[in-house]
Amino acid sequence: MSIAAVAPAPTVRSASPATSSAKLRAVPEGTEARGFVLYVGVDEAKAAAAGTDLVTLVEALRRLTSDLVPGAQTHAAVALAPRGVGGRDVDVVRLALQDPAALARQRDVEEPSPDVVEGVVIDLSRKRVLLNEQTAPLTYKEFELLQYLVLREGRTVARAEIISALWPAPDADAPNERTIDVHVRRLRSKLGDYQDIVRTVRGTGYRFDRHADVVVRHTHRGPSPDF
Repeated sequence: MSIAAVAPAPTVRSASPATSSAKLRAVPEGTEARGFVLYVGVDEAKAAAAGTDLVTLVEALRRLTSDLVPGAQTHAAVALAPRGVGGRDVDVVRLALQDPAALARQRDVEEPSPDVVEGVVIDLSRKRVLLNEQTAPLTYKEFELLQYLVLREGRTVARAEIISALWPAPDADAPNERTIDVHVRRLRSKLGDYQDIVRTVRGTGYRFDRHADVVVRHTHRGPSPDF
């Protein structure tokens, strides 16, 4: 999709809640639609060839949203992928931004994984951790915390950096540098006998230490899981 300028916003008639709900797919009882995600598949070269760039596209879409719904909140995330990755741009974007449906489809077409050996398997493509062939009950945020450290293996990561990366402002649930220790402690407790792979560097932050019995799996045919 290429956008060089925003056309005047069309006149939109307000719809009753019942009419609006009818246009949406059924949602579980007790829930409500709070927004949507629009994946845009276009790389910098294609945007430049159309006489624009990704920043201009983002700003144009934001202005259009503001024109249609004053006060609407927006958040944009750029999808990063290894240079030369094949496939449709929009599919690469969905994988990079961890779209659940795209991830599930990718798991269906991947070859079966080799037999799991004793120890720790940190599977970044499937977003899971196996401890002696048993899945560790990590929450989404606990896995994100572990993944962030794994992808920076050997480097000590400051608490402030972790908070900024995993709880982007303005996140009301973002911890402070003291309570981030609680998140790390919960993660370690679920790693059991292997909790020392997440090491505390006193006065600085945390570091992932790979042992001989730790395997980290990446998906080389898709984009990086970290963005």
